[in-house]
Amino acid sequence: MSNNKLKIFNDPIYGFITIPNSLIFDLIEHKYFQRLRRISQMGLSYLVYPGAHHTRFHHALGSMHLMQKAIQVLRFKGVAITEDEENALLIAILLHDIGHGPFSHAMEHSIVNNISHEEISIRFMEKLNVEFNGSLTLAISMFKGEYPRKFMCQLISGQLDMDRADYLKRDSFYTGVAEGNINSERLITMLNVVDDDLVIEEKGIYSVEKFLVARRFMYWQVYLHKTGLVAEQLLTRILKRAKELAELGDNLKCSEPLAFFLKNEITAEHFDTGVLNVFSKLDDYDIVSAMKAWQYHDDFVLRNLCDMIINRDLLKIKFKSKPIPSEELKEHVNALIEKYNISKIEAEYFVFSGEITNQAYKLKKQGINILLKSGKIKDIVKASDHLNIKALSKPVTKYYMCYPKNNM
Repeated sequence: MSNNKLKIFNDPIYGFITIPNSLIFDLIEHKYFQRLRRISQMGLSYLVYPGAHHTRFHHALGSMHLMQKAIQVLRFKGVAITEDEENALLIAILLHDIGHGPFSHAMEHSIVNNISHEEISIRFMEKLNVEFNGSLTLAISMFKGEYPRKFMCQLISGQLDMDRADYLKRDSFYTGVAEGNINSERLITMLNVVDDDLVIEEKGIYSVEKFLVARRFMYWQVYLHKTGLVAEQLLTRILKRAKELAELGDNLKCSEPLAFFLKNEITAEHFDTGVLNVFSKLDDYDIVSAMKAWQYHDDFVLRNLCDMIINRDLLKIKFKSKPIPSEELKEHVNALIEKYNISKIEAEYFVFSGEITNQAYKLKKQGINILLKSGKIKDIVKASDHLNIKALSKPVTKYYMCYPKNNM
């Protein structure tokens, strides 16, 4: 193995991150992974928090770094992890987000149908597995949750996985929202395994409480922030409108990969190697340059939606505790129809309602178990004397309505 592959990244959060071996180095060098440098971690949140320009590339490396720490801690506590398993854990967490489309979630609801970024990640991993002569097989089985050692799958995807441990800390750092700053190193130091399940030792209980509270804060304050929410809704609608126009034969100005997804109906069945290859050429830059061109398009809907995002002149949003009555929406729709002489369908691109739910801790899903000094294991809700923890396991739903400011 050549030494020049043992590179070091300087991360603003953890300091130095080392690449453990040449296989991981080659995966990071691969064009599929390098594409993550051009996919923002937090979509359009930079319209709210100007510092939130970090990428999925950053986050993937951070998650891998924390996985290295977790493996170290568990081995020190006598948990047997072979070299092959270690490698698989690092590869699975490194590639867990490789299937994300531009601006993260907006793509999944507009130009590809019924296929989640997790499924696309698996397709990328399977393609890389062929290129790397089967060396990702174990990582794929862990990523899919099929590997018999359950705690390993939990480290990749669970309520206390390395993905969350990194993104909460990283996103709070780049947004400047201090409430989200968790002590991921301490959490990892408290990890242990009992009966093949991941547990947290009793003295880590306060770190877990802080983690759950931080998660709730970050959702309300950052991930579900009303301005970010409007921007993501607008982006989804831009892509939907562009797709409608493309289907009507409009030759929209945009990059070839984006044109492919606008002109073709892509679902899970169609997502073969050819489609995957086109998808791998798609990133945030395709979408931004398309919006810059489309803000001068003849179509009233596409032009105005793009202008709103490019110049950050977004729709107004109101939150309510009950679903929005349709009469309220109708009033705004009618006002737009009258003012601009547009159809009801066109007006409804600018007036809509929806709901968001925030649940910091999912009780029914694989929970967070605390290993008490007595050797007993309790769910965090029962082990904690923090009144809020039980409350955090209840989903909170808010309803919203978006409409133009002063009817545009």
